[in-house]
Amino acid sequence: MRCPYCGGEDTQVKDSRPSEDNTAIRRRRVCVTCGGRFTTFERVQLRELMVVKRSGRRVPLDRDKLARSVAIALRKRPVEPERVEQMVSGIVRQLENLGESEVTAEQIGHLVMEGLKAIDDVAYVRFASVYRNFREAKDFGVFLDELASRGEGETGGRD
Repeated sequence: MRCPYCGGEDTQVKDSRPSEDNTAIRRRRVCVTCGGRFTTFERVQLRELMVVKRSGRRVPLDRDKLARSVAIALRKRPVEPERVEQMVSGIVRQLENLGESEVTAEQIGHLVMEGLKAIDDVAYVRFASVYRNFREAKDFGVFLDELASRGEGETGGRD
């Protein structure tokens, strides 16, 4: 494992333990060269997934990017980090279980929307505003009206 501080390739594992949700191994490492300490996570990867963007471009699925986009939607919301981690892990598992080597950005967005709807209404609307490319304030109103008419805005995030 390369040291994030000095780039040295000689690091030692000082401590290993399962993550909170038991989907990864958390390892504390120390660099032999500079003495820097850092944490890494080891996860099972069933297959290498490629994301097909709307432009047609193909890029590897970046779990961290997915987690960051969810975190942005949930910024300043009362949601425990463990629930977010479970949601992201669940989305990645669902994508891997599809049996395909390629998934569309639209499929990922749909799964994120479903996950956020179950966790927090405000984050769900925030993510939808980007995912559905809202351009004006009235777009929010139309979306919220759709939610109300389907009864979806009355249960999410209040468990």
